[in-house]
Amino acid sequence: TKLPPEREFRNILGVSRGDLRKALAVLEGEGEVWRHVGKGTFIGTKPAEDMFSFSTISEQTSPAEVIRTRIIIEPVIAREAAIQATADNIREMRGCLKGSREARSWRQYESWDNKLHSAIAAATRNTLLVSMCGTMNTVRRAVVWGQLRPNKVKPPANHHSFAEHEAIVDAIEQRDMQQAADRMRCHLVSVQQAILEIQKNAE
Repeated sequence: TKLPPEREFRNILGVSRGDLRKALAVLEGEGEVWRHVGKGTFIGTKPAEDMFSFSTISEQTSPAEVIRTRIIIEPVIAREAAIQATADNIREMRGCLKGSREARSWRQYESWDNKLHSAIAAATRNTLLVSMCGTMNTVRRAVVWGQLRPNKVKPPANHHSFAEHEAIVDAIEQRDMQQAADRMRCHLVSVQQAILEIQKNAE
């Protein structure tokens, strides 16, 4: 149920604007009401589709939170890919590796990086995992991408991700579940360290 507009609601209750807003904030904190910017305040629990919309998530998360979530989830995806990947999946991953090395700009590299992680998820042949990975990639593009670019036109030839990505794909191709998970985790920890370093330098 949608509550009346603020001015009308104040008149109905006979309270000040400040008191009404304080009361609504308390009720929202207790899960009794929820607000949607531009639409109003509603009684009840916030619907999942509103709670987990890309725009809402992107506004409320941070690069550190995104990478931490990836460290939790993506090693499991890599492990599952080592079990389920087909020859076509491996070829797709190898193509992404080649594309990222040949990228002429950071934007091109980031696009190939996204395609690689998506290809690894697709290799699980698990619709829910693919969907989860797609959500993470969408959020990280909004929150993280562009913040990790140093003052160079494109990634250097010795950029850490090249070797790390190849190690992940090698493990998947060899059907080594534990290595695939471990190498994915190591790669994401490297990304995490890069984020922390950039944030430290920006302070």
